[in-house]
Formats: sequence, C-alpha cells, structure tokens
Amino acid sequence: HFLLGGLTQTFTRREYTFATGVHYIGGVGDAPGTENQFGRLLRWLTDGRLRFASLGSPYDIVRLPGLEFPIEAPLAAYITRLKASFPGEAAAIDNYFADCEEANKANMALFAARALPAPFAAFVRWFNARRVRRALGTTTAEAVRDIADTRLAALLTARWGDYGMIPEQSPFAIHALVTGSYFAGAYYPIGGPAAFAEALGATITAAGGELRTRAAVAEIHVTSGRVAGVRLAGGEAIDAPVVVSAMGAHNTAAALPKDVAPEWHEAIASLKSGVSYVTLYLGFRGDIRQHGATPANIWVYESNDIGRVWERPTEEEAPGMFVSFPSLKDTAHQEHEHHTAEVVVICRWEPFSAWAQSAPGDRPEEYEATKAWIAENLLAQFKRHFPQLAPMIDFHELSTPLSQSSFVAADQGAMYGLEMSAERMSDRALKVRTPLPGLLLAGQDAASPGVQGAFMGGFMAAASVDPRLWKEMSR
Repeated sequence: HFLLGGLTQTFTRREYTFATGVHYIGGVGDAPGTENQFGRLLRWLTDGRLRFASLGSPYDIVRLPGLEFPIEAPLAAYITRLKASFPGEAAAIDNYFADCEEANKANMALFAARALPAPFAAFVRWFNARRVRRALGTTTAEAVRDIADTRLAALLTARWGDYGMIPEQSPFAIHALVTGSYFAGAYYPIGGPAAFAEALGATITAAGGELRTRAAVAEIHVTSGRVAGVRLAGGEAIDAPVVVSAMGAHNTAAALPKDVAPEWHEAIASLKSGVSYVTLYLGFRGDIRQHGATPANIWVYESNDIGRVWERPTEEEAPGMFVSFPSLKDTAHQEHEHHTAEVVVICRWEPFSAWAQSAPGDRPEEYEATKAWIAENLLAQFKRHFPQLAPMIDFHELSTPLSQSSFVAADQGAMYGLEMSAERMSDRALKVRTPLPGLLLAGQDAASPGVQGAFMGGFMAAASVDPRLWKEMSR
C-alpha cells in the first residue's frame, strides 16, 4: 500500500476522516494487572507517545428485536446488569463467565506453546491438554445452549463479529479470548488509528530501521537451508539472516520456493481464510451527539438469529450491522459539526471474487454498479435503524472485500486472516518459528485476531530473536 499501518491506517474524504479497521481496543487502560499489559508494552515501546481514551460505559450496545442491552465495564457492572435483566438466569450467567475464565487459561497455554521451543511447547500442551480440548472442542453456541432464555443466549454471543466466526462454528476459546479483552474497558487511540504507525514508526526509525510503502515481497530467499532475505516485486534484493513475516501465513508460504518445507506448505494451505466485510463510511453534518449517537459501538440485528453472514449482498438486506462513531471516540476530534460513522457488515468473499483481478481505480462497470447498489440499500437500512441521524448524512462511500484484498494483500479479503476455527487455533504449523531457520511468522495468524493479537504475534517473533524481550512481558 502507499500508506503505513495496515488496517490501522485512516483516509480522508472532504471534511471527514475514517478508520479502516480499528473500532475499539482492550487491554490499554491505566489500572495495574495483566488485563492492561498490552497498554504498558505500547507505552514502553513508544515512550508514551501512543495514548488512548476510554469509550466509557457502555462501550457496546446490542440491539435485538425488542431488546436493547448495554455492555458495561468493568466486568462486575456487566454481570450485575445481566442478572438484573435476566433474574431467572443468575446461575447460568455465573457459569458462563466461569467458563470464559477457564477457556482463557487454555488460550494462554496455546499462545505459550506457539512461542516456546519444541520441548517446552510439548510440555505446555501436555499439561493443559484437557483444558485445551474442552475450550476448542466446544463451540460458542454450545457453551450457551443450556441457557433457557434464548434472548440471553443471543445477547452473550452477538459480538462474534469481533473475531469473525459465527457461534455455531467458532470455538468457545476464541469467543472467550476476544470478548474477555474488553472486560476491563474499551479504548480508542487519541488522534485516530493512524497514531499507531506514527508512534511505533518513530521507535523503528530511531533504532536505525527503515519503513517502506509500495514494497511488495515477491520471494523469500533461501540459501543452504535457511532464510537469506527477500526479493521485492520491483526486483530489489534485501539480504537478512532473519525475516519476520506479518503478511499472513498464506502469503508467507506463497513467497517461499515450493521445495522448501513442503509439509509446512501443505499444512498452511489446508487452513481456510476467514470471512470478509463491506464497510459503509458515513459523514454527518451537525452534532450527532444531540441525536442519539455516543462513543459506544452498536450491534444491530434484524432477528434473534444473530449467527448469519451476509451471503447475497445484492439480493437481501444485511442480517446485522456493526456501527461505530469514531469521531466521538477520538478525544482529539474537535470539529463538532462534522462527524463520521463506519457501518460494517461481515460477508462472503464469493460475491466479489469475479472482479478479484481488477485494480483499484480500474474496476469494471459491472462491479461499480454492484457496489453502488449495495451502498444505497445498506444506507437505507442504516437510516431505518437510525432515523434521527438520517437527515444529517452528508457523505457516503462503500468499501468491499476487494479493498481489503488490494490494500493489505488479505487472502480472499479476510478481515482477520485465517479462519478462527479450532483447527487454526491448535495447528502447530502456525508457530512463530517456522520450519525454515531464520523465518519467523508474526501478525494475526501467529496469535489472535485484531490489533492486540497482531501486536503479540510480532512481539513473540521479536522475543524469539532477542530473548531478553521476554522480561518485558512482566510490565
């Protein structure tokens, strides 16, 4: 891409600035404890340049037919609200959160095994085998199946879009990991998501590193059975004894010669890419806070069947939508008369795959017409759910899975990389250390979805190069 930051980048249209992938982040609060470790690591790495503002409470709102429920922070407030709203389900609610805690212990074991050398990883897997089997062998839907009130079951699992796999298919482990990351509160980068590249980029350049855009890697060089560097698409060769790849497992395997680590190639190829998404970017003229908008994200569902991906965007309305108001989350945003929203709908790649070989700015007319049709229908659906905001809409633009594929080289436009299945979470091919000496895997595919997962994938790779970094995990 021509911008740094991957899905933390932003773009501007007229008076409106939009975020492409960051809607909220957990683990970056000021309170002590492991739940805010991510924030302490970021502050250390950026000398405090990267700062976050709390979304407050609630940070999420789930809208089901006939029910609107605020997700509050801290966790105790969330549980209190649940029990007050569903008094007959108090025991089931306690059981659900106890299961979340147990599943997250399994997650920690899985991540440790990915970063540790083989003998230590084998011990961690053996010691936690029963816990891991249960967390991965139970789907999110199964974890709430004994809850009598179907509205409560739908509410507890409604935010599956945060990890991109429907409750009937997602392992409970990933549900517990991602939803649990917000139990201590949700935050937004001050200055917008582009602050990630700015703050972390300054750390890299100060250490003698170089940041490049428009630098696609065409091939990973291998010499005498170990990595030797990379060749860029433009032909330039860069020699290096260590290569850390955060471009996704599929792209990494594709850049290796076919005869290098063939079993690893096969294992990576067997893992599916996850779902993609469309985003409707909205610009509002006027103060949307006076018309019901808040920093909280809103999960809107057309029915209690919350586990549906948008299969046919040109033939049906979206089964649900995630709505974020970034201009209200960013405390540095001082323009009260211009605000933004991002309306995200998870969808399949297949309806857009016919145009995959076209380039941005040179898409076929058929694609542009399809995109315009989807945009207008999704806009109408948004207006129906937010009638007070409808008259204030001054601008709209739609992105499709082709945007994700084109600008961040995501396989099949996947929003979170590889599908977050039980197989993906337990696959030993996704270790930080690949079978090729000197080649390390980072990013979401090495850890878990989202900014925090991608960061931890990179941190584990860096610590594999310089083990002294592991002590920073105690921050």
